[in-house]
Amino acid sequence: MSEINHVTGKQLAAARALLGIGQVELAKAANVSAPTLRRMEASPGEIEGMRNNVAAVLRALNDKNIEFIDGGVRLRDRQA
Repeated sequence: MSEINHVTGKQLAAARALLGIGQVELAKAANVSAPTLRRMEASPGEIEGMRNNVAAVLRALNDKNIEFIDGGVRLRDRQA
């Protein structure tokens, strides 16, 4: 997951919004605390530190068919 170094808090929040899920639901799916996810989403620019937590959230979003692209996010085609 090379995007770990380049993901922003806004991208995480956008991905969550695209899925229509709350912070608590995503935090549970990623096995991180809701306050940790809130801090990650509130990070200005790229998220620094918290590499294990970022990786866990990215895995959870990937499992829900989210794809990170060019500073944004999209829902991956489920047939792909």
